[in-house]
Amino acid sequence: MPDRRFDDVVDPAAWIGDVRVALGFLTRLPVGATGSLAAAAWAFPVAGLVVGGVAALIFALAAWLSLPPAVAAILAIAAAIALTGALHEDGAADSADGLAGGGDPEHRLAIMRDSRIGSFGVIALVLVLGLRAAALATLPSVGWAAAALLSAHALSRATMVPVMRYAPLARRDGLAAGAGQPGPGTTGAALVVGVIATLVLIGLAGAVLSCAIAAVTTVGLSRLARRRIGGHTGDVLGAVQQAAEAGVLVAAVAVA
Repeated sequence: MPDRRFDDVVDPAAWIGDVRVALGFLTRLPVGATGSLAAAAWAFPVAGLVVGGVAALIFALAAWLSLPPAVAAILAIAAAIALTGALHEDGAADSADGLAGGGDPEHRLAIMRDSRIGSFGVIALVLVLGLRAAALATLPSVGWAAAALLSAHALSRATMVPVMRYAPLARRDGLAAGAGQPGPGTTGAALVVGVIATLVLIGLAGAVLSCAIAAVTTVGLSRLARRRIGGHTGDVLGAVQQAAEAGVLVAAVAVA
């Protein structure tokens, strides 16, 4: 299975290539990268730092223009969504529709593939977007908001990797199947990068609480998906990311 040999001599070109692959998959940036997504999954939190950095920049710019915190928060979230093409939000909405409805796994998977959004999907989006915006608007300073955004985007993308590694596939085609299964070294590296970034940015208390919330949401959603549809899909990965991102922002509010 694809894995990055982190015990080898460091090859900057290979690592930069992995970051480009992660950015090409998780954002709309025209990086033009090709390669194994599973092997590059360690760089998911690095791509998250890029997305979080753009969102933080927009938040700081809105604050500099003396816009209200709620407006700054919404603009920052909108910037992140524009940069990612709403990849994770779409997955969260589809997961909510499928996991909450349907009579059997096949029907639920069919619902998740339907491009139309249902009631559960709308409710999920309203809740997760509202929670993210409310948490950002509550933070006491622009610096805290920037640190929280960077942490949330990095750690939440790191949580996707162990799901790809350890949760079974719900179907043999689609985004998750095409991405492949990261190796144990790649999975561990993704978690280490995400945790260290969170620790540096929002401190020990914030990192501990963030990791605890992210772990609970990731395990909970993975188990729910396994019970309802037999495993994970690309949409489930999006739901995992969205739940963890919101959780880290809430943790930042709690320790601010």
